[in-house]
Amino acid sequence: MKETPRADHRENNPEKDSASALQVFLDRIPISSIPGIKNSPGIAVELKTGDYVKDAIELLYTKNAFGAPIAEDLDPDTTVGRFLDRYIGFIDFATMFLWSLEKCEKGRVPTAHANTIASDHEETVKGSFLNLLEHNPEIGQTKVGELAKSFLWNPFFPINSEDTLFHVLLLLSKHPVEVLPVLEQSGLQVIGYVTQNAVIQLLLQSDGLAWFDNIAEKPLSEFRFENEENASCVYGDESIAKALHTLFKSQISAIAVVDRQTQRLIGSVRSSDVVLKVEEFIHTETSNLDSDPTIERDIGALLSAGALHLQNSFLPRMDSPVSNKKTDTLKQAMKNVAGTKSNFVFLVDHLQRPVGVLTLRDIILQFAPPSMDSNIQGGGFFESALEQTGCHVKNGTLVRDH
Repeated sequence: MKETPRADHRENNPEKDSASALQVFLDRIPISSIPGIKNSPGIAVELKTGDYVKDAIELLYTKNAFGAPIAEDLDPDTTVGRFLDRYIGFIDFATMFLWSLEKCEKGRVPTAHANTIASDHEETVKGSFLNLLEHNPEIGQTKVGELAKSFLWNPFFPINSEDTLFHVLLLLSKHPVEVLPVLEQSGLQVIGYVTQNAVIQLLLQSDGLAWFDNIAEKPLSEFRFENEENASCVYGDESIAKALHTLFKSQISAIAVVDRQTQRLIGSVRSSDVVLKVEEFIHTETSNLDSDPTIERDIGALLSAGALHLQNSFLPRMDSPVSNKKTDTLKQAMKNVAGTKSNFVFLVDHLQRPVGVLTLRDIILQFAPPSMDSNIQGGGFFESALEQTGCHVKNGTLVRDH
């Protein structure tokens, strides 16, 4: 077929041409540019729907993996051709661990005992958390597949290394997922992960450009975030068991630790900190964990791979919580989380009292692309981009203004 001249194509197909031009504009940053994306920890780890929760917790801990994709427990002799879409969900270590503790508490298992079982004597291993699950098979032998009923799974939205920031933003802005698995071309194996932290870092590469600064230079007080007035807190003199219970109930990856007298923010408890208690429960030395010395140590690798370590030495200390005031700009908050490798920011008042939480997804939503299949316009970042390219969204379709 003879190719239509570019000028005629623009004149006869203005909507298609505008959409194509804008797609190129938004697709200029490939995810393959993220260093370390293919050496994320635990990329060879996967769970089956038929695996027991106890075994899944032990596996992720041993492999030092933040989480793992869930594959259908299929018989290869009777399911030829179905392995191309065998991954059906994703679950993280902290979710399974906190769920198990909650079940222990509801079942009147002595969880207080679980907080004190770790000591220097080897015999206490018999009272470890894993042993606790062994003695309570209704919890430890729950199958991973059954956790879907409690909405503990995360969706599995795979991408490939040829996808771009535009595609990643679409997924992260529309779905509450922390990581996007990268599949090899055959679609049979996960080869890495893209984290929300990595996306924030990529967005910050546009620092100084007008279409980015028009949004990012606004103070946080001008935005509306999901948990901007809802910070779950525990007092510094309360037990770890209380903190873990509050963390599980909050449905956010972090809770604030405050001083009982002043209400000032003095620390945090994050999902990533759960492993600290696991070391006590399991009574295992960290030197026994698998490690990958080949992981790159530059900023991109830390964001894409390091953030997925269960044992993560790159995160800020628990007693050094990341915070911003509402008078700070969105860009300041983005640089704060990028610089500290954190996945949240506590919003504090002038007395350093927590008043809310800003998550990475809250930030990403401000840069969400316009919906291509609905009338939703998307975030201001892409609205500015549309204006500069002479386009707008009408009835879910990109059209050129002139």
